[in-house]
Amino acid sequence: MRLNCGDTAPRTANYKVISPAGEIVGSVYMREGETLPPTDISGCHYELD
Repeated sequence: MRLNCGDTAPRTANYKVISPAGEIVGSVYMREGETLPPTDISGCHYELD
């Protein structure tokens, strides 16, 4: 499931930060209902871990 910054976390989990090249560049733990934060690199998105 691809999510962008500003989206609401659908469930409590670790979310991988994926670069535009498809590489994992980080992760963030979010609780259900929280808003995903901005990424450090432009063009990144989040995926459920």
